Amino acid sequence: MGEAIAAYLHYLSIFGLFALLSIEHVSFSKELDVARARRLVITDLAYGVCAGLVLLTGLVRVIWYGKGWQYYISNSLFHTKVGLFILVGLLSAYPTYVYLNWRNTLKAGQAPVISRREKLLVTMIIRLELLLLLIIPLLATLMARGFGSG
Repeated sequence: MGEAIAAYLHYLSIFGLFALLSIEHVSFSKELDVARARRLVITDLAYGVCAGLVLLTGLVRVIWYGKGWQYYISNSLFHTKVGLFILVGLLSAYPTYVYLNWRNTLKAGQAPVISRREKLLVTMIIRLELLLLLIIPLLATLMARGFGSG
């Protein structure tokens, strides 16, 4: 039963991660007013929490369930999957940095001003994150079928 609950929570947090990043992408592409900017900050915070849940539930599955941590540690696809997850986390730091810089502007009740270059950069980073997040389940599926070990 514990294994099923851990798997369910892991999948649910992955879906949440993808959904929140998609919401962030759509929200960021629209005109920024105070309300939308605040929602972006909150969405980004929820995204970070969800990423932590993905990591936590993934660790639970690796350590206590699945094929045993020895299998995962010796699997090249597992290392690739974790590496991509870390890369997504590192990429997400820039949009978070941009949103955190809006604090004073939002406290003053003003919409943040963002340059065209910065808007393009954040948009491209979010799209890259979404792409990388799509690759991770493929690697997990292959890994679960024995690929990457040996």
